This record gives sequence, structure tokens and C-alpha cells, in this order.
Amino acid sequence: MHDNQTGDERVRVLVADNTTIHTQLLANALKQDHGLDVVGFDSDFRSLVATVASHRVQVLLLSSNLGEDPQLAFQVLRTLQGTYPGCRAVILLDSSKREDIVQAFRAGARGIFSRHESIDSLAKCIRTVHDGEIWASNTQMSFAVEALASSPTVRAVDANGLSLLSKREMEVVRSLSEGLTNREIAERLGLSQHTVKNYLFRVFDKLGVSSRMELLFMTMSSSSPTQSLLPSLFLSDKGYGDNEVTLAICQRAAEEGIPLAQFTLAKTLAARKSSPQDLVQAYMWYLIVSEQISRAKNNMNRAMTMEELLEAEQSAAEWMRKTSRIPSSSVENSRDGRKKMADSDESLA
Repeated sequence: MHDNQTGDERVRVLVADNTTIHTQLLANALKQDHGLDVVGFDSDFRSLVATVASHRVQVLLLSSNLGEDPQLAFQVLRTLQGTYPGCRAVILLDSSKREDIVQAFRAGARGIFSRHESIDSLAKCIRTVHDGEIWASNTQMSFAVEALASSPTVRAVDANGLSLLSKREMEVVRSLSEGLTNREIAERLGLSQHTVKNYLFRVFDKLGVSSRMELLFMTMSSSSPTQSLLPSLFLSDKGYGDNEVTLAICQRAAEEGIPLAQFTLAKTLAARKSSPQDLVQAYMWYLIVSEQISRAKNNMNRAMTMEELLEAEQSAAEWMRKTSRIPSSSVENSRDGRKKMADSDESLA
């Protein structure tokens, strides 16, 4: 084993093999290389991306065979690519099938490693990928080049490219924007999960994106109201605390100053309460969105007449009373208060 990195220069590696035993064995073997800081993953694979973030992982060593879903590893890679692009991935392949190799590259893998190779070679692969290089055999690289050469040349560069999608592909994308899983999309549309995955892969190819997150962010720039999918994501009553991709989208949109995302993030964190910090962050976002709404309201207030303000407040109060959002007494007080202001202004005129 090599020992050419020490202290803070060590590469932090997260190992996620197909079983807990295999993960532990592989992690223990890699720990013999003192240039690697190795962490073994033994939790639910759906939380893998969140673990990468919490441990500040630099290289993810991931088996291509995770659980019962043959596409799960590639979904994890796409999510990782869109959420934490600073982490590079090496995928462990059980076979040398062309389609698996091409799919791994398309999902964002920087290294392709076969299990029959030595641990020394694997450690070298990890350091090479960490340094920004690609690790693959000549045959594997030729598969990638051939796939690139045969790919369609037309790519969408923004949300207007959604017009390239078929009606069924748009239905899949709209369902995805609501936070539905592949299984839930399949049930809604009467399709198999395999068919849903194929639709998503075609959507990725047509729009030139590599992950669900990139796809959802692309819809944020849509100029057509019928194409805008983001509101359905934020306005849904479904909780997103267990959906790492959707929560990350909400976080990023909130940080970009979108009030709707800020409110949804505050609501989600307050409901999740997985740690005391969730409540702190939730209250922070509530304060931020309240300030933005108050500022926008004041700007509109200055541009409206007293009659327009009174009409708007009466309409709002009536809606809230019908939906039982506020007590009737509060509605009347709000209306009477505004009316008194209007009468006072008339007497001064």
C-alpha cells in the first residue's frame, strides 16, 4: 500500500458496497493505505447523498448493484452530481457490459473499477479520480466515446427546450416535479417502473441534463406558465423531509431569493425537526420570507389608491372567512379599521 499522503491531505472516501459485510471488508482493506481516510456506509442507500455531505466526502466508492433496484446506483450518482458536484465517484462494476459502463459515465462516474483488480489498484484509482482525472481502461473509454459519437446532437439549453418532450414525457416530468418517486409515477400513469426510468433517461438526453435536480432547476427558467413546474413542487402539501433531492432543490431556490421556496423550506424544516438546528433554520427562513413579503406589500401599498386597498383587504378578508382561516371578528376589525381610515381621509380632503 502507498503512504504518500498524511494529515489533512488524506482523501476522504465513502465506501458503499452491495452488502454491509462487503462494505466493511472493502473499507478495512482500503484503510491500510494511510493516504485514505475511509468511511464505511451501512445505512439505507436512500440517505447516501446526505451522508456524503455530512462527512464531507471527496470520493464515493459505489457498487453498481445496490439492493433490488438495478438502477439505484445510477440514480444516486445523478443526484450526487446535481447536489454535491465537488464529490467525485468511482463505481464498482460486477460485469464489463457496455451498457453498464456507458450508463455509469452518463450518471457522472469519474472512475470505472472492476472487482477482479487489486486493492492497490483501487487505492490508486481513488487518488487519480480525486486529482481530477478519469480512471478507465481503453475498452471502457472506447465505449464512452462511441456512445458520445452516436448521441443526438440537439440539446436544449434552457427551459424552453421542454417543447422537445412528448406528451407522455411531460407527464413524467410534471409528476417528478411534485416529488413523486418512480414507483408513484408508474402507479399514477399506469406504467411499469422500468418504463418510467426509460422515459426519464430520454428526457435527460433531450434536455442535456444529468440529474433530476438539474431538470427541476431548468423548469424554473420557463417563460411559459403552462410549462412552469416549480410551483407544483412548492405548493404541494406533501412533506419533503425524506426526499433529499427535493429538499436540496428547495434549499437552493430559497437561497436564490424565491419567497415561495423560502416559505416551503421553513415549513418543511419545522415539520421535520430531525435536530434542534432544524427549528432554528425554519424560524430563520420564516423571518426572511416575512421581510420580503412585507417589503413587497409596502411597495404595492404606495402605488395603490385608498379605494383599491380597501377592495383588496375586503376580498382577502372574505376569502379567509369562507375558508375559516381567521375568526369572523378579526375580519370585521380589519374591514372597519380600513373603512375608518378611508372616512378620515375623506374628511380631511
